[in-house]
Parts: sequence; structure tokens; C-alpha cells
Amino acid sequence: MSQVQKCVDIINQHIKDFKPQIGLILGSGLGQFCDNINIRVTLDFNDLPGFPIAGVGGHAGKLLFGDIEGTNVVVMQGRAHYYEQGKPDVMSVAIQTISSIGCQSLVLTNAAGSTIKKASPGSVMLITDHINMTGVSPLFGADGNERFVDMVNAYDSELSDDMRASARKNNIDLHEGVYAWFSGPQFETPAEIRAVKTLGADAVGMSTVPEVILARHQGVKLCALSVITNYAAGMSDNEISHDQTIAFASKAADTVEKILISYLKSQ
Repeated sequence: MSQVQKCVDIINQHIKDFKPQIGLILGSGLGQFCDNINIRVTLDFNDLPGFPIAGVGGHAGKLLFGDIEGTNVVVMQGRAHYYEQGKPDVMSVAIQTISSIGCQSLVLTNAAGSTIKKASPGSVMLITDHINMTGVSPLFGADGNERFVDMVNAYDSELSDDMRASARKNNIDLHEGVYAWFSGPQFETPAEIRAVKTLGADAVGMSTVPEVILARHQGVKLCALSVITNYAAGMSDNEISHDQTIAFASKAADTVEKILISYLKSQ
């Protein structure tokens, strides 16, 4: 029996007759959003074979099942990153499991650095596309022609429109842009930031892109938000740190919460 099937069986043992419509993956500092969930079941990642070990501050490592405003959701409270063990497919079992239990779409969130002045720390950016700066894929070693995933419209245009409408409804200035994925864990150099700005990147971070690839491999639609926690390297005199990431993500949590609740109501 595969790890995915084992996870599905464990989930079915704990919660019956429940089909999530939407899956959410919460990035650093966004744990407060879970206060909005009418939680039916909580499972630790450690109880699900193949789920990641969340080894970064701000990631609780729990899978929550419940509803928000009548919409059934499954929420990953945290994620694992490529830089933790050097495994680009570290989120593979989790994404496949979410797909297997019936999720129709995903919402991904992360903390990111901005390469554009108008998207200041504490703001939120809708990801419209990405650049993979790592040269790796979570589909290394996958079998069959399905591994040749079409990444055009990877960030679903209709779901992104719904996210834009949710921001407008709450009078929130939602920035938009291209996200560049770096491996980390070190932050980028000023030269690297100048390079990706030339390539068209509006934000940089260390997550999300593997999950996007894995979700598209499963045929799951998605959209994604970045919480801007800092200006990228060389753009300000402030020192970049993970503490800063957590602090600004927490400050922006109310904004993200409003957007996501309105978004879930519209689905």
C-alpha cells in the first residue's frame, strides 16, 4: 500500500462523509487564520506517513479539517521546504493526499521578499506566474507522460480573478506579480536580486513552486498569495532575517484573513 493510500485511510478513519472543496497551505506567520475554521478533526503531520516534518518556526505541522462559512476545507498548517533536507518532492505525499480526498482546488500562501518598491513589507501579492531559479523539480523520477506538465496558466486565471474580487470587496490593495523560487536557506544576494528583477520577478521566496508543480501534476487548480515581509536584498538598509519574516507575516495576517474568507465564500 502506498503512503498516499495509507494517509487517505487514516483520514477516513478519523473523519467520515467529509469531502473538502478547497485545500489551503498556510505559510510562515499565518497560523491565526485557523481561528476561523469550524474544526472537526486535527491530525499531526507525524501521524500521516510521508507527510513532511515541519522544521521551521511559524509552521505548526498540522492538518485541519472543517468548514469556513459553509465551505469544507482541509488546511495544512505549515509546510516543508527544499532546503531542509534537499528533497524537492518533500510535499509530494501531502499534495497527492489532498487531491485524493477530493479537493477541487488549492490556495497556497507564503512569505516573500519584494523586488518592487510599491509592494512594501506588510502588503499582499497575488502570484501570477513563477520563475524556478533552483534548477530542480519535484517530478524528478516520476514515471509516465504525465510528468511533462503544462505550466501555462499554472496559477488558474478564474481562481485568481476570484481572489482579486475578494480583495476589492475588502478595499485591500492586492499587488500582483511573478514569484522567483530560490532554494535557500540563505537569503538572496543583491546581485541575485538584480538578476531576477531583470528576468521579471516581483517577489522572491523559498517555497510554493514545488507545490504548484505537484498540484498541476495531479490536475488540481490553484491560486497563490505572497505576504510581503521585506524588501529583497540590496533594496533597503534593514537586515533581512527569519524573525523579520515572522513579524511582518503576522502583521499582514488580518489582511490575508479578510481576503481568504471572502474568497472561500465565493467558491
